[in-house]
Amino acid sequence: MDLASILRDTGGIAAIAGQLGITPQQAEAGAGALLPSLIHGFQLHEQGAAPAGSPSGGGGLADILASLGGGQLADNVVAPEPTDTGKGDTILGHIFGSKDVSRSVAGEAAQQSGVDAATLRKMLPILAMLVGGYLSSRNSANGGGGGLSSIIGSVLGSMAGNQAGGGGIGGGLLGSILGSVLGGKL
Repeated sequence: MDLASILRDTGGIAAIAGQLGITPQQAEAGAGALLPSLIHGFQLHEQGAAPAGSPSGGGGLADILASLGGGQLADNVVAPEPTDTGKGDTILGHIFGSKDVSRSVAGEAAQQSGVDAATLRKMLPILAMLVGGYLSSRNSANGGGGGLSSIIGSVLGSMAGNQAGGGGIGGGLLGSILGSVLGGKL
C-alpha cells in the first residue's frame, strides 16, 4: 500500500497544493518528505511510545482519530471548504509532543524536498489529517480492534520498499529529531 499514491489518487495532493498555493509537484515532494516521519510518529503513539510532552489521556490512537472525526478528517481536507487545521494540530501534538519536533521535521523535510520549511510546517497538519483519516477509515473497514498497528506496519513496509528503491527519506529521521529536540526523553 503506497500511501503517497493513495493521497494523489484521492485528491489529497491536489487539495494540499490548492490550499497552500503551491504546484502539485511541490505538494507531492513535500508530502513524500514528510510522510516517513509522520507515519513513524503514528506508529510510536500506537505502540505506547509517544514522546514526552504529548497530551495524556484520550485513549489509543484509534480513539483519538475517531474523536476528531475518523475518516472524515481526510474528507475535510479534500472538500471545497477550507480545512480546519486545528484537528491536524491536535494529531501532531499527540504523535510529536511538541511544536519543536514539528518544526524540526519540516526543516529536515525541506532539505530533502526543496520545498521551503514554512510551507512544510503549514502542510504538516493537513497531511496529518489526510493520513489520520485514511488510517481511521481502513481501521473501521477492518472492524477496528487493534488493526491500526497492522495498517501502520503495512504503510511503513511499503515506504521502506520505496526507500530501498531510492525514494523518500530515512526511516530513522523522526527518532533522531525526537532525540535531539527532546533530549532523548522518549
